[in-house]
Amino acid sequence: MVKIAPSLLAADSAYLGKTISDLELAGADFIHFDVMDGHFVPNLTFGPKILKELKKYTSLPFDVHLMVTNPDECISWYAESGADLITFHLEATESPIQTIQLIRNYKLKVGVTLRPSSDIKQIIPLINDVDLILVMGVQPGFGGQKFYPDTLERIKLTKDIIANRNVLLEVDGGINFQNASLCVNAGADILVAGTAVFQNGMLSENIATLKGIHL
Repeated sequence: MVKIAPSLLAADSAYLGKTISDLELAGADFIHFDVMDGHFVPNLTFGPKILKELKKYTSLPFDVHLMVTNPDECISWYAESGADLITFHLEATESPIQTIQLIRNYKLKVGVTLRPSSDIKQIIPLINDVDLILVMGVQPGFGGQKFYPDTLERIKLTKDIIANRNVLLEVDGGINFQNASLCVNAGADILVAGTAVFQNGMLSENIATLKGIHL
């Protein structure tokens, strides 16, 4: 069954501790942090202090998506603050292998991703060195965007590249109740969802719907 990683970008920041505890009870599989630096993308979000303080509220793994200009400088901050998986953008580093190794030094899972406009085939040389490929369904930087029409084809192509390797395929951006099953059928293992998870405060029902479960 597909796993759900609620994006805290869509949560009420005043209640994050209670929120992630509630998400665990509601059936979430990861907690997703969209880390933005105001340079690589035009927004500012979660610093490492927030991860460290929230770690005590859940046993779920912290899935950290670095949307930052220089990920190598940030890896130690988030690794030491509770990240279990760190994903970085290939456009943001001159040496992906070096960045992967920096994450591996902390014995964490490694993910790579690209903007929707970038050639997904750039992941091919790295496919044996990572644990996860993140396919973006929107332009990184803001929540609540509409799902790009060509995302399903990018998911299928990524799945073909992964082939039979033990590499997860995550999709982030614009996920809703209508396209979740389409993403899963195309090959997604993990769906990152913000608005769809938090709407109407019905966490359990929304997560179950995204997983294709009828309560």
